[in-house]
Amino acid sequence: MRFLIVPLLVAFAASAQFDTDQLKKAAQEAGKSAAGQAEDKGRGAAQKAGAAELEKKINEKLLDDSRKNQCAFKSGSDQFEGNCNDKLDNLYNGLINAKKSLADAGVSGFKFEVSGHTDSSGSAAKNKALSAKRAAKIAKELVAKGIPKEQIISVGKGSTERLVKPDKTPEAKAKNRRYEIRVRLLAK
Repeated sequence: MRFLIVPLLVAFAASAQFDTDQLKKAAQEAGKSAAGQAEDKGRGAAQKAGAAELEKKINEKLLDDSRKNQCAFKSGSDQFEGNCNDKLDNLYNGLINAKKSLADAGVSGFKFEVSGHTDSSGSAAKNKALSAKRAAKIAKELVAKGIPKEQIISVGKGSTERLVKPDKTPEAKAKNRRYEIRVRLLAK
């Protein structure tokens, strides 16, 4: 009988050791999985922070380019007053540089936004419509120069985001009549 019990005890001990080893392995894998998830979350947060910083830096440059390259429009119209080709070329080059910076950072989901702005003269509805037409005109010109149509949108803001308040002088009104270009990163 003793000969029968010893092999059974050895088999049971081996089985217990195997189960313990499996439990340890499962616990280690679960720990690695949890650590991996935490690492992925941390990496995602760092990427978002880096993307936000990149977006901010590019937008500062695009805004500066926009302010330096304002095309004049005929009063109450989306038609240019005079030749605007050099300014549009500068804006186009700024967008190409922004696209290169985005590509270098591995960012592929974005849109350029051209926003049109007016002074506070006239009705809010007419100002919004006019600013939308002017923004669309700039976007159309940039598409004609080579920016893919699916990468650019236009928005009319009217006089809702004035740089100068109140804009009662001709100089103040002129500063508020503008367009701005920004990049908007798209959520993945």
